[in-house]
Amino acid sequence: MTQALSHHREFVLSDESATIALGELVAGKAQVPQVIFLRGDLGAGKTTFSRGFLRGRGHDGSVKSPTYTLVEPYEAVSGGPVFHLDLYRLGDAQELAYLGLGDYLSAEGILLIEWPERAEALLPPATLDITFSSEGAGRNATVRAASPALLEALSN
Repeated sequence: MTQALSHHREFVLSDESATIALGELVAGKAQVPQVIFLRGDLGAGKTTFSRGFLRGRGHDGSVKSPTYTLVEPYEAVSGGPVFHLDLYRLGDAQELAYLGLGDYLSAEGILLIEWPERAEALLPPATLDITFSSEGAGRNATVRAASPALLEALSN
């Protein structure tokens, strides 16, 4: 799980557009399959990052938070499907089976998972773990990865 993600990089996100730009940057470097955990308080920027990520994969429609539906599939994006999960309202981690998590895992796509701590024991290990936190009027994002290669790619 996140213990194996020993390499990290900090990003200062001055506003919403910087958070979207980080999402687009990560999307351009992400390889399928990928599991990306998105952590942070309510309003920290997880869904905004996801919007940028999906734009970076070629999605030009709206991106809504899957807070009530728990999952939003985006299958017509470049590089394979992206499944955006929001586990905030998950009543029990066992509900993941009813959501069809196994189907999403076998689809050879990318999972963007907000609030992974609600069911982390049942989720596949993250390949990227991003924590958003407030910093004055902006945000900080700490990106963790198992290998420094992706973090180095984000610097270019």
